[in-house]
Amino acid sequence: MLLAVETIDTFYGWSHILFAVSLTIDEGEVVSLLGRNGAGKTTTFRSIMGLTPPASGAIRFRGEIISGQSAYLIARKGIGYVPSGGRLFGELTVLENLTVVARTPVEMPQARLWTLDRIFDLFPVLKVRQKQLANSLSGGERQMVNLARTLMMNPELLILDEPSTGLSPLVLQHIGQQILRLKEHGLSILLAEQNAKFGMSLAERSYVLDKGEIRFAGTTRQLTENQELMHTYLAV
Repeated sequence: MLLAVETIDTFYGWSHILFAVSLTIDEGEVVSLLGRNGAGKTTTFRSIMGLTPPASGAIRFRGEIISGQSAYLIARKGIGYVPSGGRLFGELTVLENLTVVARTPVEMPQARLWTLDRIFDLFPVLKVRQKQLANSLSGGERQMVNLARTLMMNPELLILDEPSTGLSPLVLQHIGQQILRLKEHGLSILLAEQNAKFGMSLAERSYVLDKGEIRFAGTTRQLTENQELMHTYLAV
């Protein structure tokens, strides 16, 4: 088991947001966390990353309890987080945005390391735009830089929060194809999506979150066959 979230409860002040949320992801797996806006998806990811630590329960990465640790330490352990609408260094070029965070874990096999060459192979447009300032990019290009910048940290687990936000259907299709390519490279991916169809198209397993509680956990095929649940919680 790569990541295990075990019955966590998370609060914002006095507001109880997550109620005994549990989920797991294995190595090389793509798992989707689905739910409407405000369901608690981002809070789940912030809990994992130590940005909003859970008040109870535990989060384990490779068997080690990481809940309660600082966000930068969690990131160093091999978890890369791409928040929804992630911010770039707007006055830096695309190339500078990619290289400023580059990290090479000594324990990672050379063949799995993300380098600029591999990034440009995954997103050819970034090679063309590498000398361009980040604040001049289109929304789709900015999302590619956000994803590529996190890959340059060479994570073992990639957490994507609403990667479809604000993207045109064509760009969204391209991003989806690249996410599947990342899986082929052996990267584990946990993604949250309000766009249920997009999330389910990428994941073998899915969780449905509603009002801070897990309402479904199982294979994506099982979810698609449960029309009542999909209509109730995902409006599909």
